[in-house]
Amino acid sequence: MAKLKYTEAELMAEHEYAKPHKEAGYLLHGGFDAQGTYVSPRTLHRWPAVHAWQNALKERGFPLVDATSDLLQPETVPNLEQQRFLLSNGLGTSLWNGLTITGIVEARGQILCEFTAPDFQDIIVDDVSEMSIGHLNKGLLYGHGADEGGDPKRPEYGAHDAMWFASRDLLFGKDAYPMPGEPTNISRPDGGRRMPEIPEAYENTLLLLMNVLMIEVRAEAFFSFCCSIMRDPTLFQDRREDAELAATMVERIREDEAIHVGYLQTVVSEMRSVTFKTVDGGTIDGVELIDKAWNDMVHWHAVERVEIERAEAVERLLAEVRTLPEGEAKVADFLAMSDAGIAA
Repeated sequence: MAKLKYTEAELMAEHEYAKPHKEAGYLLHGGFDAQGTYVSPRTLHRWPAVHAWQNALKERGFPLVDATSDLLQPETVPNLEQQRFLLSNGLGTSLWNGLTITGIVEARGQILCEFTAPDFQDIIVDDVSEMSIGHLNKGLLYGHGADEGGDPKRPEYGAHDAMWFASRDLLFGKDAYPMPGEPTNISRPDGGRRMPEIPEAYENTLLLLMNVLMIEVRAEAFFSFCCSIMRDPTLFQDRREDAELAATMVERIREDEAIHVGYLQTVVSEMRSVTFKTVDGGTIDGVELIDKAWNDMVHWHAVERVEIERAEAVERLLAEVRTLPEGEAKVADFLAMSDAGIAA
């Protein structure tokens, strides 16, 4: 029978690395096995645990919620053709800023190392000790935060923040452009309580986990975008080897992030499978409690937030394109590269 209970030490355990992870002057988390294959940090038992919890959930008759990039609109701004146009015309600021801001946002994820979720066993009828729900404070949240912004107990190792900065430096060189301003935080509008049947602290934690899961889903599209641009042989021709390594760095981040999607998808799916105690002394089925909030969160990230960000990106990028010789003509060319109907 598969192991379903883990200690924090087990969920934080590392593989034995044959070689440390050092790139572009950064000492980074994870490492390489004897065959030279990259191995993500703290996954010796985290992946087996997630797979075991997922299998147990399926055996109880509950599927995993959809948490793939199929939920998202396919085109970003800039899209691949537009990004090639910008770089070919010497406009690297948007990609430099995108990589830098991604690193800054990743660093903020370290806050999960300090976050303690309320004990969901207190409001769930079912025993959660053999579910991912019961392990949120036993390494799942801490490990996630350490992956993103670094383990506070091992500050000498860079995490995803440093890996994004390393990738950026490989592409452009250090300090190629000014540092961008701190990224704005596009918060989901406050629509009031979404799960009034349970105490607010538990609702807030559930919404946090759903929000972080959708952020991870959105990140997959950026991983693919970056790798396509970095591996384009027509770009960065004077730094092709470094650009290839930059893409490899992004792929390592992508590999690291898979465990985050895995455990969060499992937690949200398990929440659908249990029965919750309500504040009025009754109970409510998890499907009824979770599904509307999850669908609302997906719509915010997949539609509403995308539209807000797209409008801001178009305005910013068109201002850059207008600085080129024959700028207005190039604006028309830039807009013609979109199939999403964007306009100046």
